[in-house]
Amino acid sequence: QVQVVESGGGLVQPGGSLRLSCVASGFMFSAYAMSWYRQTPGKEREKVALIYSGGAVEYLESVKGRFAISRDNAKNTVYLQMNSLKSEDTAVYYCYANVQNGYWGQGTQVTVSG
Repeated sequence: QVQVVESGGGLVQPGGSLRLSCVASGFMFSAYAMSWYRQTPGKEREKVALIYSGGAVEYLESVKGRFAISRDNAKNTVYLQMNSLKSEDTAVYYCYANVQNGYWGQGTQVTVSG
């Protein structure tokens, strides 16, 4: 079955960096788009970044120039490099596999504070 597992969240000071990883299994990873979303309490989940199977990418306007999504098909892994982090980036970050009806990971907390 499809599994999606995120890692790499944590506490970081404003201006700092984090790299999130998402390992997926149970489907032909290289053939599907993968996305990162985030959610804060009381708000809807929003799409942060998307990478298509061919490598094209899309970003939420507020993270353009600071975040970078990439994928390693040999490792069935998608990454989100987050630089110049701001307090408003604090959220639970979710990985999403755009396969069949879609599959979510369990989420990883990113807290920008200090």
